[in-house]
Amino acid sequence: MCGIVGIRRFDGRPIDEAMLRAMAARLHHRGPDGDGFRIWKDIGFGHTRLSIIDLAGSPQPMTSASGPFHITFNGEIFNYQELRAGLERQGVPLRTHGDTEVLLEMLRLQGLRGLDQLNGQFAFGYFDERAGTLLLARDRLGILPLYYAQGPGFVVFASEVKALLPALGAPRLDDEAVEDYLTYRSVPPERTLFAGVKKLAAGHALHVSANGQLREEAWWALPAKLQGEMLTGTAAIAAVTTQLERAVAGRLVADVPVGAYLSGGLDSSLTVALMKKLRQGGEVQTFAAGFADPRFDELPYAKQVSDAVGTTHHEINVTSKDFQELWETLSWHRDGPISEPADVAIFRIAQYARRSVKVLLSGEGSDEIFGGYPKYVYEPKLAGLAAIPAFLRVPACRLGERLLPGSKYRARQAARALTGRSAAERLQTWFAPFTWYERRALRKGYGALRSLGQYERCEGDHLRRMLYVDCHTWLADNLLERGDRMSMAASIENRPPFLDHELVELAFRIDSSMKVKGQSGKWIVKEIARQYLPANIVDRKKVGFRVPLDEWFRGGLKDYAHDLLLGKDSFVSSYLERAPIEAMLSDHMRGRRNEELRLWTLLGLEVWHRTFFRGAGDRFVPQVG
Repeated sequence: MCGIVGIRRFDGRPIDEAMLRAMAARLHHRGPDGDGFRIWKDIGFGHTRLSIIDLAGSPQPMTSASGPFHITFNGEIFNYQELRAGLERQGVPLRTHGDTEVLLEMLRLQGLRGLDQLNGQFAFGYFDERAGTLLLARDRLGILPLYYAQGPGFVVFASEVKALLPALGAPRLDDEAVEDYLTYRSVPPERTLFAGVKKLAAGHALHVSANGQLREEAWWALPAKLQGEMLTGTAAIAAVTTQLERAVAGRLVADVPVGAYLSGGLDSSLTVALMKKLRQGGEVQTFAAGFADPRFDELPYAKQVSDAVGTTHHEINVTSKDFQELWETLSWHRDGPISEPADVAIFRIAQYARRSVKVLLSGEGSDEIFGGYPKYVYEPKLAGLAAIPAFLRVPACRLGERLLPGSKYRARQAARALTGRSAAERLQTWFAPFTWYERRALRKGYGALRSLGQYERCEGDHLRRMLYVDCHTWLADNLLERGDRMSMAASIENRPPFLDHELVELAFRIDSSMKVKGQSGKWIVKEIARQYLPANIVDRKKVGFRVPLDEWFRGGLKDYAHDLLLGKDSFVSSYLERAPIEAMLSDHMRGRRNEELRLWTLLGLEVWHRTFFRGAGDRFVPQVG
């Protein structure tokens, strides 16, 4: 992967190369192996390179041998060799051996339609000099990011928000986006927490004309309509097995060492087992993190998988001190609050792995396409309760949540979800740190009824609709953003095989009975894994990549949390209502309730605000010149 930046002017002023360089400097971590800059009249591209394929060649920005067509590209096209052979049969002159030139020529010949043939993860800026058009596009599932903004007489784009700031000036807070963050732990497109900065949605493209007009369109969409008869039985298992193996094989394409995250959970374990099979006994390096807490520490399970499969295994331990020391740094890399506690651990794994590999495969995405979370088991069972009118159901469920003991975590989550005033709000609340009534208590005007927009129109049974929503919200705007930022902060490329678009499309043609059976989620993935892993690994209860925050907030992070949230210079306690924040801290410290998720969410917002709006992150900005 790499970092890309670009400026297009419409006011007759020249492109400032120093500005391009200042923007690209903030993406050095995405591309420490080199950089490049090109200017064509009213447009300029910049690029920072992390060399993965065609290490000596493929400099960027790149211009076609067949005319004035230019690209700055971040990502990998896994089937580029197949596409390259097709281009050569057409007589297209190719000067390099990498995937960048293949993408460039596909765009030159077919325009946006050329993306239909790509299997990969990518974001790019493409300039057709003859037509005077700039095209920005992002991969189908949103594995790689792309942001843009309009200024007086210009448009800028970049892989990360921070790279836009040299052109835009001092950042401004988007007030409406703060409630989005408190709802989702992330901000859905097109909005970001930075006023005026927009996020291009997954599977979308933005056309920028010579006179400054912008037009966004979806070039790919996960099918909302049912595509014929759903697959089931042995046919479904065989189809998913074949496609998953193809997906892993494609993501091993590299001219540098490739390793894997190994949590000890089902998805990363199956990914690693397939890597070992495809490498025909060759070395596979795996990396895991632990927290020295027996409730959540999966290091013994990761080691068990490593021993069973035969990998070269590496372990690191993450402590509360790591969180305190890295919070500002990783907020700067994330361009937003660190929404998931596991983000810090993922960065530390990537940082350690960078000593020996440049690419890591992960199991991300399996839960959202095959039904891995407990909520997929419990939500359909709540249909009867959900049918109770909201004016009766909401207060009863609020009371039920307060009365349930902390040990009944899933029952409490179900009660919280049932406080949703609509089906859409109920789906949002399963993962939400704050319910609508908690947001309303935090700030006047918050807590309005919210919609999931087009994602509510998915056809099929309840499970299929839930998965469809989560793929477009929780996965795209939280987990994938996390995966990109935390790995690239350490200059590591992250590749999730489960998000191969052909596998995802196939997953949405698999009958729900193959995904959730009784109390078991991801049933089909478990059946596939039995071919490669011991039964005790496959059937182990799902833990998730949990961090012992509840204890840390009562111990090593206690004073830190109190000072940030209630100190005299706290943004959170001045922007939001102070009383509910004080109550949360008090309840957690006294053991009345486990408020770790809500405290973490507010702390993330506070640290992010200090980093970008009070200059705390200035020390992370590379000096240019």
